[in-house]
Amino acid sequence: MTTQSTPEERRITVAALMIVLLLSALDQTVVSTAMPRIVAELKGLELYAWTSTIYLLTSTVMVPIWGKLGDLYGRKRVLMTGVLVFVIGSWLCGLSGEFGRLPLLGDGMTQLIWFRGLQGIGGGALFTSAFAIIADLYPPRDRGRLSGYFGGVFGLASLLGPVIGGFLTQHGTVDFGAFTVAGWRWCFYVNLPLSALALFMIWAKTPALGKGRGGKVDVFGALFVLTAFVPLLLALSWGGHAYPWASPLVLGLLGAFAVSLVLFILVEAKASEPIVPLSLFQAPAFTWANLAAFIISMSFMGTVIFLPLYLQLGLGIPATESGLIMLPMMFGLILSAMVSGRLVTRTGRYKPFMLGGAGLLCGALFLLTGLNAQTTLFEIGWRLFVLGLGLGPAQGLFALASQNAVPPQQIGVATSSAQFFRQIGGTVGAAVFGAVMTSALAVEMGRIARPGGAALTLDQLQALALKAAAAGAGSHAVRVDEAVRAAFSAAMVDVILTGLIIAAAGLVCILFIPEIPLRQTMPGEQPPHAEPLAEPGEGQGA
Repeated sequence: MTTQSTPEERRITVAALMIVLLLSALDQTVVSTAMPRIVAELKGLELYAWTSTIYLLTSTVMVPIWGKLGDLYGRKRVLMTGVLVFVIGSWLCGLSGEFGRLPLLGDGMTQLIWFRGLQGIGGGALFTSAFAIIADLYPPRDRGRLSGYFGGVFGLASLLGPVIGGFLTQHGTVDFGAFTVAGWRWCFYVNLPLSALALFMIWAKTPALGKGRGGKVDVFGALFVLTAFVPLLLALSWGGHAYPWASPLVLGLLGAFAVSLVLFILVEAKASEPIVPLSLFQAPAFTWANLAAFIISMSFMGTVIFLPLYLQLGLGIPATESGLIMLPMMFGLILSAMVSGRLVTRTGRYKPFMLGGAGLLCGALFLLTGLNAQTTLFEIGWRLFVLGLGLGPAQGLFALASQNAVPPQQIGVATSSAQFFRQIGGTVGAAVFGAVMTSALAVEMGRIARPGGAALTLDQLQALALKAAAAGAGSHAVRVDEAVRAAFSAAMVDVILTGLIIAAAGLVCILFIPEIPLRQTMPGEQPPHAEPLAEPGEGQGA
């Protein structure tokens, strides 16, 4: 699946891929900042969570499908298709509610949810294709440096997203005379010109990348991916919040996942071109790297997703300021991602940096268990910086280990598998830690009741903070009873302790990853001033 390319083509392609990844990562952080204003305008507070859930659903389940299509028909073609779908979805998101109620699509908030789903379908192709294209253009050892750059892009998006989203939402409203474009709509429209530039750069300068080897699409495999993981993600998103875990709906969704997963495995075992070849799991490096990525992502997302809520409702910090407090973590992530990537390229080894990152992650989580209702912002900030240092190596090295463990013709599906396991891990983490937070709050807040006598729930407290922000109070501290603040602080410690235990399990998994030396050449090339290298065997390196 490799191809000859000039240095100029490689440079322009990498620049285009960084733009694509930046936009895809920005889309999450920019929109999250704007959501209170969107909810206030489109009138759909009860549908608030779906704007994120639907994007997660469509982008996650499409990852293995896009990865396999890239192997079969060429990653340049798949990436361009994904960018086009992402652009169309972004444009339609910005138009949500402009034309009133539409057939099948409903009103403003419902329209936004549908269009976010379309955006997610395209977004699933961006990460998968980008990392696979890098594997087509560069030998494994050089990918370490580039994975560090891409990890830095993710961190940069997290830094810029809240700032850009807040600025556009507050100051971006433009009056064109005949019509007015609300500021929050530019959070979606900003994707259009840069995506168009990236699309042109890919079309003009990215080489054909082997044009794909052709083959039959595994239709049933793709179908069972959808019927297995859509119910799983819905059950994890709804369980313990919208519906009890023991409710017939949640149990039915989990049952549908189990049945479809068994059918998926049976189909993949016999398919001539499986979406996820089961033979990949015969390579220990591939299996352990993906398991570690799943667990580390689970620990990270499950912990970090509740930190802003703790800052706002546990410490009473304004919403805008709570976003800024997360910046030290992103600085640490950018720094460690770029430094570890360059060191991997220099040394040809990735496992020591995986271990170091996981060790720092465990240490940072241990330090964060000291949070309480009196913790200062400085004490939180430096701990989050250490947390970011631990997360940086995970941004690209697990995918690199997976790519390095499989034959070149399976680079696409190996890359998509790594991304898929990371996203599923984050979703599982959010569900598990949400249950931990809810359970802890139930114990801590049993005496804090609403006028009707029922205890406040996590969802009700989230809605309380959201309504305050939507009403224009987002720049002020949320007024929270001292008992509630103490309860949130205690519950957050339980969440972080759970994250520490899970991160320690991820560290153990990394110990079992066999370190296959990273090659400095592409398959078929000869290193300068060296004896010819034998081609790697099945599962022995790309």
